[in-house]
Formats: sequence, C-alpha cells, structure tokens
Amino acid sequence: MQKEGLLIVVSGPSGAGKGTICKRLLEKNPNLGYSISATTRAPRTGEVNGVNYWFLSKEEFQKMIAEDGLLEWAEVYGNYYGTPAQKVRDSLAEGKNILLEIDTQGAALVRKKFPEGVYIYILPPSLEELKRRIIGRGTDSAESIERRLSCAREEMGCASEQYNYLVLNDEVELAVERVETIIEAEQYQIKRNLNLLQAVCGE
Repeated sequence: MQKEGLLIVVSGPSGAGKGTICKRLLEKNPNLGYSISATTRAPRTGEVNGVNYWFLSKEEFQKMIAEDGLLEWAEVYGNYYGTPAQKVRDSLAEGKNILLEIDTQGAALVRKKFPEGVYIYILPPSLEELKRRIIGRGTDSAESIERRLSCAREEMGCASEQYNYLVLNDEVELAVERVETIIEAEQYQIKRNLNLLQAVCGE
C-alpha cells in the first residue's frame, strides 16, 4: 500500500524569507514537489508565469472560485491569491511530498481540509530586521511597509494557534536544515506508517 505524501505548508510575514527557504528546499530535494499558487497581482521583475505564480485576471480567478477549483484562496493587499486544488490532491495520492507557500489566511483554510498536514511558520530574527528586509526589496511604499509590519505583528502573535512548528530564519541555510529535519521526522510518525507496522506484525 503506497503511503500518501506529506502536505508541507510554509507561512510567515512578508520579508521573513519563506520564499528563499522554499527555493533552497526544492533545490536540495528534487523529490519534493511545489504547488504553484495563482494570483491576480502583477508580476515582479524576473517572475515568470507558471513558474513563480499563475498570473490571472480577477475575472479568471473569480471563475475558479465559482467552480470550486481552489484548495484555498484569500484577498491580500487588494489582490487574490489561491492554490489550484486538483494537482495538489493528485500529487499527494501518488506519494509525493508537496510544499505549499501561502499566507496565514490560506493556511487556516487548508488546515480545515488537511489537518494531517505539516504547518511551519517562518519567524524573522526581529521586527527591525524584518523592516530592513522589506525596505531592501525596494518594491514597497512607506505606507505599504508599515501595513506589512502591522500585519506581521498580528500574525506572529497568533502563530501558535495554527502551526505545528516555528522556524527562526536568522540564517537561510540553518533555517533550511531546520525545515528538512521537521519533514524527515514527520515521515516517521507512527500514524503515517500504520501499514508498515501491520505488515511487520503480520496483520
């Protein structure tokens, strides 16, 4: 009997480095799949449709909502973000681990459908460092930066209610190793290996 793959949900405030961590995880683990999110926001410099996101119009996105084609979706800073559902379900059924990088609103919706998933929250070293990283991107106005920092404070205060693990991103490679350790340990949980236990016991 094939074991179902792990759904690994990674969240964190804007600027915490979750995207960088997910990128390194995928580079180091070729057997780890990635669920590409759909969004209505405009592409940033260097982003490619179908690689970084599926970039959709609001009309296209709303059609997917109406057809129940999304695992989760949310409106963030005036734009829609969501996870196309069927590819995730198919990959998990094939035994493949899937990495899902989404915001806390989306993670809350996914958790209702996949309570057995692995939920990881990426934490910045400090709010001061978080602000420095956001400013360093050069993509946000002063008003947007303050809004993101305010949201980050609120998110971090609620992280313990929704996530299984907290990973500090003080150094990217260390943070990546911490996430890999979590994934490795989760794969050996008894509840995920009952078929193996039964096979050895001759049941």
